[in-house]
Amino acid sequence: MPVQLDPDAALMLRVKRGDREAFVGLVDKYKQPVMNFICRSLRDETEAEDLAQTVFLQIYKSRRRYRRTAKFSTWLFTIARNLCLNELRRRSRHPAEPLEAPHPEHDELPGRQFEDKQRASPPEELLHGELAEKIEAALAGLPENQRSAILLCRQEELSYEEIAEVLGCSLSATKSLIHRGRETLKEKLKPYLRTGRWPR
Repeated sequence: MPVQLDPDAALMLRVKRGDREAFVGLVDKYKQPVMNFICRSLRDETEAEDLAQTVFLQIYKSRRRYRRTAKFSTWLFTIARNLCLNELRRRSRHPAEPLEAPHPEHDELPGRQFEDKQRASPPEELLHGELAEKIEAALAGLPENQRSAILLCRQEELSYEEIAEVLGCSLSATKSLIHRGRETLKEKLKPYLRTGRWPR
């Protein structure tokens, strides 16, 4: 979709001008996809909720600097992935420490918070038992860039070009990451899938 036709970018421009209702609309549309992405990146639902709030807080606090240079969803998931990377780095340095509680600035977010605590609706809820666990374990075992590329491709349905922008790499490198990730998943899941094939 051309940038100039992105309705979410148009909403963000309204947020930049101080339209809180537009911001609430963006939060309502994207809070669950963002939580799903973070949850499947970090494998922790509580931390996913905290980080998702941080994503939207960062967007709101940066609203006056926003420029419509890409689709809003691309910008959004770039922020979400960067926060995930920060958390993974923090975990590697301090593996026993819990994620810090949200700062009081979270109260500055206009409109609804995440008090409804809707459960994520990731693909594993359509699967059952052991297979779902094996899929999640296989995803968790991928290198971070492969895992992010596959999640953005399969779960968020971003184009290869948009995923490349989120990951900060070339289009050919992005395609290679997705291909290698799918091949690794297929091999890991072969014992659990009758056909031995990962769904396209």
